[in-house]
Amino acid sequence: MAEDIVAGVLRQWQQVHPGLDTGPMAVIGRLNRCSALLQQAVDAPLVQEGLTRAEFDLLGTLRRTGRELTPGQLARETFASGAAVTKRLRLLEERGLVARRADARDRRVAHLSLTDQGRELIDRLLPDQLSFESSLLSGLSGEELGNLSTTLSDLLLHLEGRLGAPRT
Repeated sequence: MAEDIVAGVLRQWQQVHPGLDTGPMAVIGRLNRCSALLQQAVDAPLVQEGLTRAEFDLLGTLRRTGRELTPGQLARETFASGAAVTKRLRLLEERGLVARRADARDRRVAHLSLTDQGRELIDRLLPDQLSFESSLLSGLSGEELGNLSTTLSDLLLHLEGRLGAPRT
C-alpha cells in the first residue's frame, strides 16, 4: 500500500519519541499538506481568464450572495484581510468586473456589486472551474468523497465552535 509523506514524518517522530501521541499531527499534517498542494495547483480556467483564486472567490461571493456587499463583508466571507480585499477589488474594478457605490448616508462606506461583465464572466467560468476541481478529486469514489465531505464538515463545525466562525 502506498504511503503518504505524513506517514513517514509520523514514523520518524515515533522513533525519536516512542509513545508520543502523533494522532493530531496525522490529521492536521495531512490537511496542511493537502491545502498546500491544492494552493500550488494551477487553476487552469482561472489563469486563462487572468484571475487568481482570491479574485475568483471575491467575484463568486458577490454572485452567490446576490446582493451588494461592503469590503468588510467580503473580507469576512472570503477569510481574507481587509487590505488584501481592497487591493483585489481595485484590480477587479479596473477590469470592469466590479462596481462600487458610495453609501448615501456615509460616504466612507462602499457597496460593491458585480457589473454585467463580471456576472457573465463568473457564470461562464464557474462550470469550467468546477470541472477542473472535480478532476483533482477524480481518484476518489463518490462514497469516499461523500464521507470526506461529511468528516471535513464535522471538523469545520468543531473548529468554528472553538476558534470562532465568520460573521455574516
